[in-house]
Amino acid sequence: KLYIYGYLNRVRSSRRLEAECHRNIEVIWLMRTLKPDFKTIADFRSVNRKAFRAVFRAFTLLCKELNLFGRELLAVDGTRIKAVNNKDRNFTKGALEKFIKAVDERLDTYLKRLDEGDVAENGTDGSRVKNLAEKIEALKKKRGRYDELLAELEKSGESQISLTDPDSRAMAAHTKVGVGYNIQVAVDAKNKMIVEQQVSNQVVDMGLLTETAEPAREILDAENIDVVADKGYFKIEDIEACEKAGMTPYVPKPQRGPAVKKGLFRKDEFRYDAERDVYVCPAGAELSRNHESTLRDLKRFHYTNPAACAACPLRPRCTTTADRRQVTRLENEAVLDRVAARLKARPGILDKRRETVEHPFGTIKQWMNQGAFLTKGLEKVRGEFSLTALAYNLRRALNIVGIDGLMEAVGA
Repeated sequence: KLYIYGYLNRVRSSRRLEAECHRNIEVIWLMRTLKPDFKTIADFRSVNRKAFRAVFRAFTLLCKELNLFGRELLAVDGTRIKAVNNKDRNFTKGALEKFIKAVDERLDTYLKRLDEGDVAENGTDGSRVKNLAEKIEALKKKRGRYDELLAELEKSGESQISLTDPDSRAMAAHTKVGVGYNIQVAVDAKNKMIVEQQVSNQVVDMGLLTETAEPAREILDAENIDVVADKGYFKIEDIEACEKAGMTPYVPKPQRGPAVKKGLFRKDEFRYDAERDVYVCPAGAELSRNHESTLRDLKRFHYTNPAACAACPLRPRCTTTADRRQVTRLENEAVLDRVAARLKARPGILDKRRETVEHPFGTIKQWMNQGAFLTKGLEKVRGEFSLTALAYNLRRALNIVGIDGLMEAVGA
């Protein structure tokens, strides 16, 4: 009760919750005059971290009984929230190697200056030489620490290591979150309520679509439901898995690749003829399959027409290679063709995604003041965010059905 009250009123710190138990009449009544100290409050959140997710799930089922979910469209998105780990205490393999190289260069400089100082200060008190010796010793200790971290990183097989919160990871630069966690939510479009939430330390969203949306579909007990996400989730295996799980995904294809970087014709400007298994280029020529390779255990087919490319007037806008333009197609790329056709038929669904999923993120970060996590470790962070999501849904339910309606549903 104390935590739910605190999260609903933007009080998350265990020390501040302790203070509220002494000064806030509402909290004194709610707690029946109990006054736990901050350590007891913090330990409760840590020990019961798995139970918080069960409470969130139970309240979601109650909202389902209240018909607060439309069960027609789920918007999936992710955001990054800062961890209890400064970016200066997060290291990648490349950064460690760079630091070691810089330390070695400084050591070489100091050793050279030390040799020169021995000659220059012969017969003096040697204070300058002593200072250099201290700096060299400090650098050697720092280098030893970097060597230990690099060895630990190579042994674990991880790409980076965090010292304060070992489970946290350095996020992508555009997120403006140095070191943190990747928060995933599936939001029902009817009332912008969270159906499912996950916390991951995976840096990118790619591959997390089905993992987030499938539990939400099961909770809503929807035989088939539309799922929309942004281009960060575009991965053919994940989109195919989403379809197989009884969901209809809408994920725009990001414009990337060598041709896009060079300003040449994009792949989506080549039309695929499924009946004849050929691509028709912007100039009207047909590119046929000539060989195949593999990509992530998937067959990849290559389509070319060297003869047509040689005489094509559009060639400067299509390719910079010596002989021809090549277009590739994965064995299950029909999945992406279906997604493209659905997006073309419903262009407004991407705007619907943004207005649906940005509502909880904006509320959580701005109104609820969840700019950073207070706990350390992936499991504890998951418990902490379950409390956040529960408070958000509770606030939404109170705004929609009111206190009387919610109390009646709980009593029933």
